[in-house]
Amino acid sequence: MEAVPMHKLFKPVVFHDGRLVCRPTPLVALLTLIWIPIGFILSVIRVLICVNVPLKLVPLMYKILGIKLVVRGSIPRGGDEKKGVLFVCTHRTCLDPVFLSVALGKQVSAVTYSVSRLTEILSPIPTVRLTRNRAKDAENIEKLLEKGNLVICPEGTTCRESVLLRFSALFAELTDQIVPVAVLPKMGMFYGNTVRGYKALDVFFFLMNPRPCYEVTFLDQLPPEFTHSGGRSAFEVANHIQKVLAATLGFECTSFTRRDKYLMLTQGDGSIPSSRGLTSLTPSSLVPSRPNNGADLKCRPVPSHPNNDI
Repeated sequence: MEAVPMHKLFKPVVFHDGRLVCRPTPLVALLTLIWIPIGFILSVIRVLICVNVPLKLVPLMYKILGIKLVVRGSIPRGGDEKKGVLFVCTHRTCLDPVFLSVALGKQVSAVTYSVSRLTEILSPIPTVRLTRNRAKDAENIEKLLEKGNLVICPEGTTCRESVLLRFSALFAELTDQIVPVAVLPKMGMFYGNTVRGYKALDVFFFLMNPRPCYEVTFLDQLPPEFTHSGGRSAFEVANHIQKVLAATLGFECTSFTRRDKYLMLTQGDGSIPSSRGLTSLTPSSLVPSRPNNGADLKCRPVPSHPNNDI
């Protein structure tokens, strides 16, 4: 019996949980059980070495430790004297800002949403936890931009499938120096993210893969005419960046949010576990963004809720 291909499913699967990438056939299950102790030791070694070596030596350590990093596009220069560059990044695992920083060749700060304390402690780059209070978070992001470059993942949560969740529009109101970055991790055995599992183990599960890979693609900085100061609304800017990043990765744009993900997977706000590990969504939910008055921009029909803007 073979698994049904994704394109033949009655309803496309967008959100699902669990750690195993491959279907656990008897052979795959046996190989996974054999690899788990080896992979865990390897992941601990990878974490300890990469966290403690200088940033310039990290790419070399990646090659030695079997971690593949692919960098595409032109690496942007720094921001102006007043503000740093805001890197708007797709969100696949909690390691997105770390690999972006390594690809950039310089340390950048990152704002986080719901990562574990252990992940924050192990992070080789500065992290600042957001409060989901719009005014307070906007103030914190502006302060971080005044200090230097910053990474933000406006989806607010990770997604495993070839779709992008709705982008928060808050970041577009705070700066015009925006560089979209498409990140795409490749995992052959274990997923590096979870909803109902222990988030503190996300880093280790990703690095337990025999040959983990991260592709980081830097796109051109947003032209002035597509920024908030150039006359576009914050929602138009966020939608445009979502569209550009989706086209780069070959993904689809959706209007799903972090709240939708946790509601579908946990039947609550993320703190109440559910017995279902797979959620299917109707094809009508995967409709592309509707055009607005902007010639080259597309926006979703429903603006971000104030509590969902971060």
